Amino acid sequence: MIKEPGWNFDNSYSRLPEAFYKSTNPTPVKSPQLVILNGSLAKSLGLNVQALQSEDGIDVFAGNKIPEGASPLAQAYAGHQFGHFTMLGDGRAVLLGEQITPENERMDIQLKGPGRTPFSRGGDGRAALGPMLREYIISEAMHALGIPTTRSLAVVTTGEPVYRETVLPGAILTRVAASHIRVGTFQYAARFGTVEDLKALADYTINRHYPDIEDDENKYLSFLKEVMNRQAALIAKWQLVGFIHGVMNTDNMAISGETIDYGPCAFMDEYSPATVFSSIDREGRYAYGNQPYIAVWNLARFAESLLALLHENQDEAVKMAENALSGYGALFEGAWLLGMRAKLGIFNEEEQDEALVKELLQLMEKHRADFTNTFSALTFDKQKDNALFVDPEFNQWHVKWQARLDRQQESKESSHELMMKSNPGVIPRNHRVEEALEAAVEQGDFSVLDKLLHVIAKPYAHSPEQVEYCTLPTPSGRPYQTFCGT
Repeated sequence: MIKEPGWNFDNSYSRLPEAFYKSTNPTPVKSPQLVILNGSLAKSLGLNVQALQSEDGIDVFAGNKIPEGASPLAQAYAGHQFGHFTMLGDGRAVLLGEQITPENERMDIQLKGPGRTPFSRGGDGRAALGPMLREYIISEAMHALGIPTTRSLAVVTTGEPVYRETVLPGAILTRVAASHIRVGTFQYAARFGTVEDLKALADYTINRHYPDIEDDENKYLSFLKEVMNRQAALIAKWQLVGFIHGVMNTDNMAISGETIDYGPCAFMDEYSPATVFSSIDREGRYAYGNQPYIAVWNLARFAESLLALLHENQDEAVKMAENALSGYGALFEGAWLLGMRAKLGIFNEEEQDEALVKELLQLMEKHRADFTNTFSALTFDKQKDNALFVDPEFNQWHVKWQARLDRQQESKESSHELMMKSNPGVIPRNHRVEEALEAAVEQGDFSVLDKLLHVIAKPYAHSPEQVEYCTLPTPSGRPYQTFCGT
């Protein structure tokens, strides 16, 4: 006998003013099939894996059945997309509700691709299998790397086609998040709602994500600072593993501090701050090297949305916001440099550390060195015979680096252990991701995907089975591009 699935829903978001959402049900599909289920995540949510694999369980993932206690809705939000403000909302996503876990955590359960909503703006509200599997792979890789992220619980195929440039197999992703409240949610409240609506949203978000500041003298100013702190730390973590989000619009910045919305994202191979993968980012707005600056631009839009709550006098509110945001640079640089020190086995601080790091990065850029493999080679002292490692300038840098390690109390063995914990041996290489997606989508073969997920689940294991996943792609005359997948 199959046990109950374990859904334990609350629906606190639906208790906000109705301006923030529209109640809507998913559109049923013909013949859903479960293609991947995240068993470990399911268990942590208090769900029964066997029940989720049953027909009833699959019907929930497909939107064919509403689980007991759920209250489906589509969230309203706005956002700056490539710098231009527009009204948005969940055009192809439905929030089923908030699962209360055995640890008493509150996690959003959202279906991505379950059909039209009141915010679909002419779209079909559907998603294709390839992009949903991509989000599953990358979000789970980010989790394994220790980076705050939304996660993927399941992907089902719908048995129905999706029409884009070509006809594609349809799919629905079940996404799990601390919440789906975005900078764009606050922009929507400030632009289209009342001050009371904005205050209700802010109070709700503080209570849900930042309860420690509830009693602060100006909790809304503290709120701005806390969100800024989390974003500075998050973007630093992205930079430290070579992750490129690809579409850092304000509606894709989560107030919780999680990475959200894996569209044209990818990991960098050869190091270059100018790296862009997204097919629609023709000007490089969201290039790897620009991500820290875009983050503070987005935070400035968040601060603008809070002005009415910061102070009754707008000039004073602007000053308070500007003073708060002026601290972002130091927060990001501090988090990034701390992480770079760890990648080089450095425990303490010296004034010249930043110059040492940047000198290495300049040499890596000069020789188009692979970001992940270079730090792996330094970790295991296996500098191969490539252009970077035979450069006399690298040898000079290496001498300075070793001298720097000698000046700290910790042993070389301790430095090696720190580097192993800080430098992943494997990332989801773009060509490996494409290989897995092609096998799954074109051939119905999920074994390649399963093996990739197994290998990237422990990126710091530095195991022999990871070696083949560290190899670089075959040189191509065309740069690698990613697409939003809408």
